Amino acid sequence: MSRLHSFIHRVEAQRACLDWAARTIEGRPGVVLELGLGNGRTYDHLREILPGREIFVFEREVAAHPDCIPGDDHVFLGDFRDSLPGAVGRLGGKAVLVHGDIGSGNPAATAALARAIAPMLPPLLAPGALVVSDQRLDVPGATAVPLPENLPEGRYFMMRFGA
Repeated sequence: MSRLHSFIHRVEAQRACLDWAARTIEGRPGVVLELGLGNGRTYDHLREILPGREIFVFEREVAAHPDCIPGDDHVFLGDFRDSLPGAVGRLGGKAVLVHGDIGSGNPAATAALARAIAPMLPPLLAPGALVVSDQRLDVPGATAVPLPENLPEGRYFMMRFGA
C-alpha cells in the first residue's frame, strides 16, 4: 500500500472514531483534550462536531494554520510529559474525550511516548471518558472499545475510562 493510501485510511479512521466519540459524549459535561495540534485539522474538526465544547490543546510548539489555533488560555505548551501533569490542577477529572495524535516518523520514539503518557491521563479523565488515539495507549483503568464502522483493528484505538 502506498503511503498516500495509508494516510487516507488513517484519516478516514480518525474521522470515523472522532465522529462516533462526539455522538457518544453528547449531553455529558466536560472538556476535550487534543494531544498534538499539528497543523490543526483535527482540532478544527473537533470544533465543528462539538460546537460550544471547550477544547484544550497540548503541543510542544504551535505551528498550525492560523485559523486552527486556539486561544492562549486553551493551549498547554511543552512536552506532554511535563504539560499533562501540569494541567491536572486546572482540568483534573473534567475530560470526557481525549484525542491523541502523537505518532511520528520514529516508531520507537512514538511507542516510548505512548508508554510515558498513558499513565498520566487518568487524573485528567472523567468517569466514562473516551480516549481516541492514533497509537495504542494502555491507560490504567480503561478498557478497549470496538472501532466503529468495521474499521480494521490497529488502524486507530479507542478506550473508555472507568464507568
